[in-house]
Amino acid sequence: MTEEESNESRPRSRGRRQRRRWVAIVLTCAQVIGALTSVHALMSVRTPQGSIAWIISLNTAPLIAVPAYWVLGRNEFKGYVLARQTEDEDLRDEVAEAMPALAPFFADLSSDKGSIEAAERLAMLPFFSGNDVELLIDGQATFDSILAGMDKAEEYLLVQFFIVKDDTIGRRLKERMLKKAAEGVKVLFLYDEIGSHKLPKSYVSDLRNGGVQARAFHSTQGRGNRFQLNFRNHRKIVIADGRTAWIGGHNVGDEYVDGHPTLGHWRDTHVRITGPAVMAVQVSFSEDWNWATGEEPELTWEPVASPSGDVPVLILPSGPADGIETASLMYQQLIHAAADRVWIASPYFVPDEGVMGALYLASLRGVDVRILIPDQPDHLLVYLAAYAFLKPMLAAGTEVYRYETGFMHQKVFLVDDVASGIGTVNLDNRSFRLNFEITAVIVDAAFTAEVESMLRKDFAASRLMTIEDVDNKSYAFRVFARASYLAAPIL
Repeated sequence: MTEEESNESRPRSRGRRQRRRWVAIVLTCAQVIGALTSVHALMSVRTPQGSIAWIISLNTAPLIAVPAYWVLGRNEFKGYVLARQTEDEDLRDEVAEAMPALAPFFADLSSDKGSIEAAERLAMLPFFSGNDVELLIDGQATFDSILAGMDKAEEYLLVQFFIVKDDTIGRRLKERMLKKAAEGVKVLFLYDEIGSHKLPKSYVSDLRNGGVQARAFHSTQGRGNRFQLNFRNHRKIVIADGRTAWIGGHNVGDEYVDGHPTLGHWRDTHVRITGPAVMAVQVSFSEDWNWATGEEPELTWEPVASPSGDVPVLILPSGPADGIETASLMYQQLIHAAADRVWIASPYFVPDEGVMGALYLASLRGVDVRILIPDQPDHLLVYLAAYAFLKPMLAAGTEVYRYETGFMHQKVFLVDDVASGIGTVNLDNRSFRLNFEITAVIVDAAFTAEVESMLRKDFAASRLMTIEDVDNKSYAFRVFARASYLAAPIL
């Protein structure tokens, strides 16, 4: 090598050494940050499986896992917890003032005191009597009922959905809100900005220009939540004048009425509730509105009994701001309480160990356990994950039905001949730990008979799975299914 060539190579050599040094520094820093973040995961992730998955990822691939953890990994929505403790004082005072008027409607369900008390303590509200309930099967019946109920509102409308689309049904909803606002009715509209990420700004600006108070839930507000995209407000609620409420699985989109272009008929369920239980639905909406806006909505807190029914109803909100895993414990409680049967319909079925254990035990003690899930998936990982544990459930005697007539999206349960539930909770980690959800638990033999009739028709439109359905899957499919299931706690 000549002296000139040697002189040229020295800067290149120094440049390579400097780059290697910077790479080593970056990797070392990433490893340290990954190790520190894994301590946070150890102390804050709610499930052991989730903690283990994150700790391994954070220490083996920190450059990828650390950003992913701070975006997707946390299970506690601390900002909402703080808002509950501080900013909800006015709401708590209003509810406390309403309690003497609500007390005559506290339902006496002493026939199964232990189960009822557990449910009420989970909800932090009692069962209310004096309600009328109507089962709403599929989108046409649901939106006909909601829009007709909105037309009758005289004081205020509270409208909250996870997904809102600017399509035919979305524009009908917008027009109805604008019409009522023009009539002088106070209209509050709350949507989840992640679920409704395709909603054009013009939709919201049109509402605001027309006098509707339209806000996103804004789960990323607050210093601790700035990069946290994993929380969703999955609730679907409409309330008219504090007298009537609608809860269930329907979002606002044409597929919920006319069917999905690839999945076909959209099978879903809602419930209309009239009576004192609406006050409990209103508490849930008010907390969410307070978080989104920092304002307490001025609402009516005087309960009015339905003139046409006396059905006990419990409203059970749940979410990542709860100190306990409310939705999972609700399902465990209802499964353990079942003496004869428990039927569950859920589009996403990846239950945690507690719910799976309760289902196993119920099947083993001779309870008629039936699970209704879609045959066509709209989320591949969730579809695959279900196959990781279906075989032992089938072996224990659980009947699993796959709905074949389109896509099954309802979230419904039935216990024995007296209790049923309709709401927004799926049986998966997201609904149990990451989403804000709401469920109406209804204790009434006549309504439960309606739910039974509805579910029997769904079972008739489904195929009953067998162990061979799992065994006949390829080895590669089963590997992907197991991997998807292991990833469930962090999804």
